[in-house]
Amino acid sequence: MAEVTDAVFGAEVLGSALPVLVEFTADWCPPCRQMAPVLSALAEEEGDRLRVVQLNVDRNPATTNAYKVLSMPTFMVFRGGEPVKSMVGSRPKRRLLEELADVI
Repeated sequence: MAEVTDAVFGAEVLGSALPVLVEFTADWCPPCRQMAPVLSALAEEEGDRLRVVQLNVDRNPATTNAYKVLSMPTFMVFRGGEPVKSMVGSRPKRRLLEELADVI
């Protein structure tokens, strides 16, 4: 799974032809670590219709603040350069897919 930064967020996420699921994460966040295998599987299985990336909130404060992310993990789906869905907290892959069904 790719990691994006403040410097490339515009090109990699906002400019993507595919919808992008961004996990706002932190190294110190246990639920974020719990989501890592779920997101890796999702990226592999849905890669033809959804891009999955991570953004470390501690190393990328500009993007974190711009989207008012306060809790980790926060998931945002961007489509056409705009956020279209936001979710907070860990969840099983099945539930995540159900929640993403209307935006991918």
